[in-house]
Amino acid sequence: MTQAPAISVVDLTKSFSGRVVVDHFDMEVPKGAIYGFLGPNGSGKTTTIRMMCGLLTPDGGHGTCLGYDILTEQDQIKENVGYMTQRFSLYEDLTIRENLDFIARMFQVKDRRARVQAALEDLGLANRAGQLAGTLSGGWKQRLALAACMIHDPALLLLDEPTAGVDPKARRDFWDEIRRLSAKGVTVLVSTHYMDEAIQCDFIAYIAYGKKLISGTARDIPKMIGLHTYRVTGPNLTALEATLRADPGVGQVARFGAVLHVSGTDEAALKALAAQNQAKGTHKWVLKEAELEEAFIYLMAGAADNYDGGPA
Repeated sequence: MTQAPAISVVDLTKSFSGRVVVDHFDMEVPKGAIYGFLGPNGSGKTTTIRMMCGLLTPDGGHGTCLGYDILTEQDQIKENVGYMTQRFSLYEDLTIRENLDFIARMFQVKDRRARVQAALEDLGLANRAGQLAGTLSGGWKQRLALAACMIHDPALLLLDEPTAGVDPKARRDFWDEIRRLSAKGVTVLVSTHYMDEAIQCDFIAYIAYGKKLISGTARDIPKMIGLHTYRVTGPNLTALEATLRADPGVGQVARFGAVLHVSGTDEAALKALAAQNQAKGTHKWVLKEAELEEAFIYLMAGAADNYDGGPA
């Protein structure tokens, strides 16, 4: 018997001041999966997340979240979802323990004190339980925010750019915790700009200016686009980059430090270009497997911005 998805939405649409922010969006998220949302700022990621978890009513479309109707059963959805916002939204003049206790009271958590203590220990916050939230660093605020949105043991965790502004170690620690939660059966939907985070997701959806461009596994998306990439090294890459950008056989050129990644969907044209340049002996061209970052840049380059004023 096929298990029902954690989220299933069809034709979600939302406009603000006449500007379409989410445009006929479809998505299906399997239970227990880590599903990544990728897209530039203003893509509609946050608006879509809020509609899927019952915080915002769509102008059009329908769907379910954890089996509840997103239009008529929003209260039930909120009771079973943990939502971590982009910005730290807890009380900075309360201690870590007081913040968790307050959230636990809101959700009417049973055995509240024991559950708060367990949350402190699970996230490594026990030794700082008496510290004011406003004095925490970005990484510790992130841990507190995750503990708060998990205090009622939700079946679905929605994370809106959760690692923005924290150091690399804090990001790694955070993702270790996310994988642990996923292994316990918690479904995780996360928006991110970091490719090293995106590749840890089971599934990914690319979103640009209100539209879903493509979705699939991290491994398959470059193949779905049909993207081919060469890694180019050698002297004076700036001049070569300018020349390659003008070549009709090149879909994109991306600079990664002292290396150029030259990509395109026309395999034959790209292969001929590589052979032609390799013959000059000035640069080394090596065919590589296209990765998420090349795919992301390629998709974003072809997306049309829908901004014409109004709220972000």
